[in-house]
Amino acid sequence: MTPYSTTTTLADTARFLLLGDSHAGPVGRAAKAAGFPFAGGPVGAGRDFHADFFDLRGGDVVFRGEETEELYRGFLGELEASGIDALAERGVPLVCTFGFSAHFVATTANWDVYRLADGGFAPGFLTGKLFDELVRATVRGALAFYAHARGLGMRVVSVMPPQRVPGMSDPVVFGAAQDVMRRALIELGVDVVDLRERVTDREGRQRPEFSEATDGIHGNLAFGRLILRELLDLGL
Repeated sequence: MTPYSTTTTLADTARFLLLGDSHAGPVGRAAKAAGFPFAGGPVGAGRDFHADFFDLRGGDVVFRGEETEELYRGFLGELEASGIDALAERGVPLVCTFGFSAHFVATTANWDVYRLADGGFAPGFLTGKLFDELVRATVRGALAFYAHARGLGMRVVSVMPPQRVPGMSDPVVFGAAQDVMRRALIELGVDVVDLRERVTDREGRQRPEFSEATDGIHGNLAFGRLILRELLDLGL
């Protein structure tokens, strides 16, 4: 008889590849706690994934950050894949948080030149073409990454950030910037997990039960569980 093995590996069972900044952490923790098979996790800080941060090598991407590239190759190894193009051929979806660190985009000082004398913005500025173009230019690397993955035929899901605005950032710019990013991703055919109505208070801020208690930016495990549930509802 010909010997055979019934052993399954992560490469056989993984439901998605997770790539992102620190906002990907709660998603990964929730998936691990639930015994949900996936590969990946955070590969850098949010500010690392706005401007140009990768190059192309054939259909694969090569991250310019040494540590990010090392982590990425390790995750691909777990999936027994040679590159993101190989994952696309196998139909492994991508879950990503790149570009959604809106608190960096909303750094207050960066927008002072556009303010009126009273510190506010002209009516329509935050919903206008100039603001849209400025935000898209700031996150151009992330948008290019998503566009490449979609061009390979990958199913791509992006996760919006916790609604937590640190003191360095302008809350109104934060909200408007993430809306621009969301629209841009939908235009690319990316599914966007948007939990704002489910996790915020009347002022639009993340409720404590979905916030990491040790800092002012991240979501917690409960937030990650909601995201995981949404991923399941999307068919991942």
